[in-house]
Amino acid sequence: MVCWVCKQSSSRGSRSGTKKNSLHISLEETLQWAESFQKMMSTQYGPAVYAAYLKTEFSDENIEFWFACERYKNITSRWRRTLKAKKLYKTYIKPNSPREINIDSPTREALEKEIQQPTPKSFDEAQIIVLRHMERDSYPRFLASNVYQNIVSNLHDKI
Repeated sequence: MVCWVCKQSSSRGSRSGTKKNSLHISLEETLQWAESFQKMMSTQYGPAVYAAYLKTEFSDENIEFWFACERYKNITSRWRRTLKAKKLYKTYIKPNSPREINIDSPTREALEKEIQQPTPKSFDEAQIIVLRHMERDSYPRFLASNVYQNIVSNLHDKI
């Protein structure tokens, strides 16, 4: 049995409009998630399950911002980059923004200036800060959570 978190994350990210009934996560992959945060983020389903867990903690803005920054780095058009930088700032950086992330004031102030002429690296410092928050705070709680423990247990029982 695959937990509801897995089912939820698979249908949310679907671009084709079809919903999958479940993900086919292996026990081997889920055990890799416990090896390190980086390992979890590099597996097929780790980021989706972790994002679903963060949603239960009301802190999914962190992983959303991190992925938005990854996409932002690939923008080649200066005009599109400027538009996206302003949108990222309004959504995640600006004080009292809808999905405000927890970063220090100097980084926030530097970004406010940076978005006038953004580069692909404009959000790197904020992205590193968010990554550290996820790795140090939420990731250990994820590994200890019923979400992760149930996935491992259910997959182990299938063997």
